[in-house]
Amino acid sequence: MTRIGWILTALLCLPAAVEGAIKTEKITYKSGDTEHVGYLAYDDAVTGKRPGILVVHEWWGLNDYARKRAEQLAGLGYVAFAADMYGGGKTVEHPKDAGQMAGAVRANVAEWRAKATAALNVLKSQPQCDADKLAAIGYCFGGSTAIQLALAGTDLDVVASFHGGLPMATDADAKQVKARLLICNGADDTFIPAAAIQAFRGALDKAGVKYDFENYAGAKHSFTVEGIDQKGVDGLKYNKAADEASWKKLQETLQSAFK
Repeated sequence: MTRIGWILTALLCLPAAVEGAIKTEKITYKSGDTEHVGYLAYDDAVTGKRPGILVVHEWWGLNDYARKRAEQLAGLGYVAFAADMYGGGKTVEHPKDAGQMAGAVRANVAEWRAKATAALNVLKSQPQCDADKLAAIGYCFGGSTAIQLALAGTDLDVVASFHGGLPMATDADAKQVKARLLICNGADDTFIPAAAIQAFRGALDKAGVKYDFENYAGAKHSFTVEGIDQKGVDGLKYNKAADEASWKKLQETLQSAFK
């Protein structure tokens, strides 16, 4: 056998490198009497504990989009848990149904925060999660939910909202915020009134809260959701540039918080 042939044979006999994979699983948990079905994602090649990120879905429920975001975060080395805010893993397709379900949760702020906290506690309990390094992110209704966790004074390093509604923040609420906030907003989002933005930012400024407000030119509601245009709902439109820019900003914010 020639030297080259010997080398090739030796290489073929070497054991294949073991590569990690994104592991996912459904986790059932409870908030009060309601049973929820969340979605956990992590990279099994990452050793030891790592920062945990709670992902909260849009008003459609815990669908493929929210699960995809959890998997993307897992690919970045985090452990991510996508919450089920409606219970039973329920999802809807029609805007009217989505509005009713999200509205029912928002109607009781204490219960709204309790549901989000229950999901966060599931994340914190995972063996892969460093419970001292936590973030919560959300989209649309989920962005409002993540902000509610911040206003409740939850121990979080980062809270990020993407095209989320901006809840009324009292002075007392704003003073409780411990997380750094990242608000990613579409400048052409007709679902988020300018008055709501002004009131929300005013409360944060008065309380001295650290936050970044990114206002993406030309972006409408749901600008991060590829394929949202197919819903045929006026005011919902994907914007590739804003999607990519906001995702990059999230990564930078997380890296800065967890360094």
